[in-house]
Amino acid sequence: MSEPAISLQRKAYLKKRKQTKTAITALRIGILAALFVGWEIAARMGVIDAFIVSSPSRMWNTFMNLYRSGDLWLHVGTSVMETVVGFLLGTLTGTVIAVLLWWSEFLSRVLDPYLVVLNALPKTALGPIFIVWIGAGPSSIIAMTLAISLIVTILDMHNGFLDTDPEKVRLMRTLGATRRQILFKLVLPANFTTMINALKVNVGLSWVGVIMGEFLVSKAGLGYLIVYGSQVFKMDLVMTTVLILAAAAALMYQCILWLEIAMKKYMGVTV
Repeated sequence: MSEPAISLQRKAYLKKRKQTKTAITALRIGILAALFVGWEIAARMGVIDAFIVSSPSRMWNTFMNLYRSGDLWLHVGTSVMETVVGFLLGTLTGTVIAVLLWWSEFLSRVLDPYLVVLNALPKTALGPIFIVWIGAGPSSIIAMTLAISLIVTILDMHNGFLDTDPEKVRLMRTLGATRRQILFKLVLPANFTTMINALKVNVGLSWVGVIMGEFLVSKAGLGYLIVYGSQVFKMDLVMTTVLILAAAAALMYQCILWLEIAMKKYMGVTV
């Protein structure tokens, strides 16, 4: 069976869309390249102090030294492991609690003021408490990450569940649907975008929790490298670690985008 012919207007639209996408990608790369080139030139000409703000060439040498010594994978692997564990725990636990709050209006009304207070509470203040309770190690860092991402996930998901089209909910109830059927057939699918947005937000929050935890107590990780570099005035190490951190966070965010595309194809979502 032959494929349907594409109209000239459709071909022109697809071509223009491809050209726009290519131009955007090229411009992004160009801006980044110009930033690093300007940074390097300014450092070499003495416009900026390379000892304080480093330079791309110095950071590259620092990166290669970390790579050759094997420390790179140790610190990156430690932070990534803590981030992924905290991210998954925060997202899954927060979603489950949000479902329970949607399921029971009584429970939601009881816990609502506590969630508001916990959301407003600076989570970094809990770091020393976790260290005393759990001990100095990855567990306290993961707990810190969980504390930062959990409440936000609960509030975002619960609000999304409550905002589900009431007319559709009423229709399903009229047709005799149970609360479980409404949840799995309507509420969860209708909040697909909310779930993806929660994942995107939690990527950044999880990295914040891990780095803050590693600032307080760690023997390895990107946060440890940043603290150590600042203490001994190795700004090349600090700036290199910050760039590695940015790359790792961007890659994790991109994984969420790939998951979104895959889920949309699976669910047949075209928008």
